[in-house]
Order: sequence, then structure tokens, then C-alpha cells
Amino acid sequence: MIHYGIAGWSYADWAGRVYPRPKPRDFHPLPYLARFLDLIEINSSFYALPRPDHAARWAQLVAPHPEVRFTAKLHQGFTHGALADLRPEAAEAFRLGLAPLAEAGRLLALLVQFPVTFAAGSESWERLERIRALFPGDTLVLELRHRTWFSAQPFQRLERLGYGLAHLDLPAARDHPPADHPSLGPLAYLRLHGRNAEAWFDARAGRDQRYDYRYAPPEIDALAERLRGLAARSEKTLLVANNHFGGQAVACALELKSALTGAKVPAPACLVEAFPDLRACTTPEGGPEQLALF
Repeated sequence: MIHYGIAGWSYADWAGRVYPRPKPRDFHPLPYLARFLDLIEINSSFYALPRPDHAARWAQLVAPHPEVRFTAKLHQGFTHGALADLRPEAAEAFRLGLAPLAEAGRLLALLVQFPVTFAAGSESWERLERIRALFPGDTLVLELRHRTWFSAQPFQRLERLGYGLAHLDLPAARDHPPADHPSLGPLAYLRLHGRNAEAWFDARAGRDQRYDYRYAPPEIDALAERLRGLAARSEKTLLVANNHFGGQAVACALELKSALTGAKVPAPACLVEAFPDLRACTTPEGGPEQLALF
């Protein structure tokens, strides 16, 4: 089974491209996105502890869509903070914040994301061991961007710790991971960051510049093959497009969904207007008469 989704949903530049403009009264992005995609990666949990009232509201908003699932980024305090700050009370607070989604059966995994500077070594292994001990019953998937992790011995140790390992698509670099490697565990997780190498390696570039990338048709075809291969080796496969600027992540996820299902898929009408080539693989939905239902 493959879930198709995007990383985050609160982007000002999605207005009029992913989301209608003006928005209907009481409009919320989650039930709108749930009409087109069945996976949402929560980004906000990386920057601030999730709140249970928010998580309960998210579960309520997608209730009419039983197929929709969430993943969430682990808070940056666990991945980027001091080792001394990895305390049981911090893990409990994080877990409680997402409890309503977990209790509703909507939370598939926690993404443990590290920067490229996080290389294999004794202190790094200590951090991974501590995180695993703090979240013993959770499905944890690592995003490791340094090549030192990608060989047989680290794989075996990561597997013993009970971690999954995300597959990444990002600009090529000597230290970046290889394209093909084991997922570890039953869950395959493919994250697409885009290939805007010029901005990615420019310290002056902002977030939107780094993730401003539209995958070309041959790249979509290659990613579809990669996704198909992961799905053949895994019980469940998650596709998360993170090339978010200007709604390009939504376009990418829908293109891959169409490629893997072999059929046209529903898409926001405003997105198809922004990317007319989507007409080849999508059916526009969400015109004024349909939005009146929100």
C-alpha cells in the first residue's frame, strides 16, 4: 500500500495555487487536502511541541476520510539539542501532544530528521540510543543525510535499535546518501526535497528558495519506478513531497499517484490552472460550485 502526501500545509504561497482564493467561510486546509492526498507530514512539531487540542482537531477534520494518515517530525530538541536535554519528561510531553492522532489510528510514524553534519560516530550513536529509549513503543524513521551511515554495519545496528530509514531525493553531493538502500523494518518512507542544487548549497538562500523545484516528466517517471520498487519490498510505503514552494509538492505527489495507479486523479482546480500540464494526469476539482459545500 502506498500513501501519497506532502510535508506541512501552512504556506502563504499556496493561496490561489493549492488553496482557493478567496477561501470559503470556515475553510480549513486539512479536509480540503484530504480530498486529494491521504498522507500529511506534520512539520510544526519540529519547531514547537504539539498540542493535544490541535491534534484532536486535526483528527476530527479528516474524520470523513478514513484513509488519511499522518506522520510527524520529532521536535528539534531531540535531534539538534544537547544530549543532556533528552529527558523522559520531554518525550512524554511530545507524545501527549500527538496522542489524539495516535488513539484515532491516524499516526503512522515519527520522522527523526538530522542535518548532513550528523555523521556516524560515538556521540551520534549515543543520541540515537537515547531517542530510541525515550520512544520505545513508537515507529521511528530516521532521515540521515550523511553517507557514513549507509553501509552494512550501521544498517545492522540501526535495525537492532528498531529504527526505520527514510529514502531521500535531494541535490547530489559527495556526502549525501545513495539512492538505493534498505528501508529497515516494514515501512518505506520516501521524502522528496527537490533538486535545486544552486540554492540548496547557498548559505544565503532561504527556505522557499531551497525547496523551489518542479520535477520534470522524466524525473517523475524515474521517481515512480523508485517508489514502485520500494512498495514491492515493503508492507507500507509513504511518499512525502517536500518541494513545497508554490504548491509544487502537491503537483508532484499527484503526478506520482497518477503514475502508480495508472489513472487520472482529482486535483485542486487552481493547482491545475497554475500547472496546466497536470491536465494530462488529473481531473480538476474544487471550482466555485464545489467550494460552496465547505
